[in-house]
Amino acid sequence: MLKRVFVAPDPGWLRLRSAVRAVLGIALAVAACGLAGHSLVAAVTGGLAALLALFTVTDATVRGQAVTTLLLPAVGFPVLALAAGLHDLPPARDAAFLAVMGLGVYARRWGPRGHALGVFAFMMFFATQFLHTVPGQLVELYGAVALSIAMSSAVRFGLWCYERKLPPAAAPAPPSGTGLARTTTRQAIQATLGGGFALLAGQVLSDQRWYWAVGATWWIFVNTASRGETLVRGFRRVLGTVLGIAAGTVVAIPLHGAAVPSVALIALCVFGIFYTAPVSYTWMMFAVTVMAGLLYGLLGVLTPDLLALRLTETGVGALGAALAVLLVLPVTTHATTDAWIERALRCVHACATEAAARLAGSRTADPTPRIAELELLLGRVRLSLAPLVHPLSPLRGRKEKARRVLALLDDCAREVRGLASIAADPEASHDDRLAAACWRVEAAVEALTTPGRSRAAAETGAVPEYAVPEPALAHLHGLERALSDLAAPLRSTRPSPLAGA
Repeated sequence: MLKRVFVAPDPGWLRLRSAVRAVLGIALAVAACGLAGHSLVAAVTGGLAALLALFTVTDATVRGQAVTTLLLPAVGFPVLALAAGLHDLPPARDAAFLAVMGLGVYARRWGPRGHALGVFAFMMFFATQFLHTVPGQLVELYGAVALSIAMSSAVRFGLWCYERKLPPAAAPAPPSGTGLARTTTRQAIQATLGGGFALLAGQVLSDQRWYWAVGATWWIFVNTASRGETLVRGFRRVLGTVLGIAAGTVVAIPLHGAAVPSVALIALCVFGIFYTAPVSYTWMMFAVTVMAGLLYGLLGVLTPDLLALRLTETGVGALGAALAVLLVLPVTTHATTDAWIERALRCVHACATEAAARLAGSRTADPTPRIAELELLLGRVRLSLAPLVHPLSPLRGRKEKARRVLALLDDCAREVRGLASIAADPEASHDDRLAAACWRVEAAVEALTTPGRSRAAAETGAVPEYAVPEPALAHLHGLERALSDLAAPLRSTRPSPLAGA
């Protein structure tokens, strides 16, 4: 499982660059808070704000990311004030927390910006519970959050803005339907009810750390679009928490809050969060859990009992999310899965076209950004299919189809990466057969994604049976074979190849 994190493709070193930039941005933010004379509580709040600004803001353009980042305080400051003002009024505080939770999920209907603002609002409320914020601390917290966002933005948009050279990120398809037919509406209701269960059960376990259960429910819902995804994410969250607590017992507790080693390990955890998030939710949660233990160590309250309580509260939160998605307006996976597979296939074609154009002598064609986009799309496909390929899934027939689809999509990605690496070689020669092979790739993609074209397009895109000594052509023909093999699992049933998941 850990091996997958380090061997997973990282075109353009995007995961590595994102992780290193996050460590730099958050370190700069916390250092600025220290130099400004802010307290440890304010510095922790500022560091959290910087982390969220770097982690959750995913608009398709750099300009859009900058606008969303500027809007974070406009959402976060009122929530901080609300949470601090209700600190001594538990019933009102609990109701407000659940309202912020439901609205935060509902905000996903407005795309990446709504998602980022919703997450930031929820986490500002969560932070006040974590740090026991009272109204008298608000001015300092506002200053720390504003300063931290400014420092992290200076790194993201000034010192290290590598996104300016990349195409727009792969954004989720806009939600369809109205009312309860809209996925975000259903999930907002599910999250609120699941959070209510987690809140009540969490308070039975602890009247001081109950918010951990609500936080677990919240993060299980983030970036999921169906009941299957949510259930798998809940399982992975618990697993990552178990592993993180085991590590925290060995690493964090013996430090006794020592500042220098704790800060160094927190920086390593931040790197781990950003580096593993795109490929493994389990290991991301491992890094988050270890970091939380180190923060509690710095605050002087870390004990083995506290770590055990965190695990129990996480389990309660996962149970709340599971009950909500199973019993309240459940959302199946197949429509979402089909949409992501189609987008991935079209990106495969775009990758091949850019590479072939580069080999043909075009100076403007560049497949590298498309390869990075393809990795993002394949990550979404894996997330959507995760419920079917999970070891505990009882649906054996669909599990095999889903595994076959994932394996063939990985084959497609491998072939286009090889093609792109050849295209990057200035000495690579052009073969006139490249254009014909790319045309067949386009026909194969159209056959898989356009209703009514299946048989004719599949026959048109048949793979020639002859030896291909040219490396670029070898990759293109390998891509053709993978696309041809995808026809069986993707057309085996209607209306969706994985319907009912």
